[in-house]
Amino acid sequence: MLIVFIRGIILYVLVVFSARLMGKRQLGELSPAELVITILISNIATLTMEEPDVPLIMGMIPILTLVCLDVTVSYITLRSRTARRVVSGQPRVIISQGVIDQKAMKDLRYTVDDVCATLRTQGIFDLSQVQYAIVETTGSISVLQKAPNRPLTPSSLEKPEPSCDPPVCLISDGDLIANDEDAKDIKKVLKKKHLEIKDVFICTRDANGELDIIKKSKAK
Repeated sequence: MLIVFIRGIILYVLVVFSARLMGKRQLGELSPAELVITILISNIATLTMEEPDVPLIMGMIPILTLVCLDVTVSYITLRSRTARRVVSGQPRVIISQGVIDQKAMKDLRYTVDDVCATLRTQGIFDLSQVQYAIVETTGSISVLQKAPNRPLTPSSLEKPEPSCDPPVCLISDGDLIANDEDAKDIKKVLKKKHLEIKDVFICTRDANGELDIIKKSKAK
């Protein structure tokens, strides 16, 4: 009994340490790869605690291997947008300008009931109030209501906001993600500012066509 108790403490410390290395995300924010690794670690730890005949090291090595694999994949996805898309997928817009993209919903296997249920959790009971909605890589839906339905703020009282989609990301961490037509315009603007795409951390464009450019900070 004492051996089982000690094994439980060791595995508990190991799993907590592993969770710390993997980051501080909530369960609903895990990517598919992170969720799989979390489930595998919990199963390995449970099996090792329940089976005293299994050497403790046989449970510790697979857990540490999975953690190292997760940290390695996280590092690769941080450096490569392509790898990030492969591992975590990418967000999909399902409502834009108040119009539902039925093809996107079909591709995501989202039903109208799924969307309505998610909107209700955010206090929205009428689809016609939605200006923009996007399905995140975690499966959650982020929603922007039309201007007349948004909560009042001091700025909206002074100057009513129009109903328009949020800014679109065109450059992310030095990677151009805009279409060909937009890419030409962005390159012209950057050329005037004596910048290259690799020098830009984030570039977004709002509904009025205005660009917001944030340069990469120089490493010290």
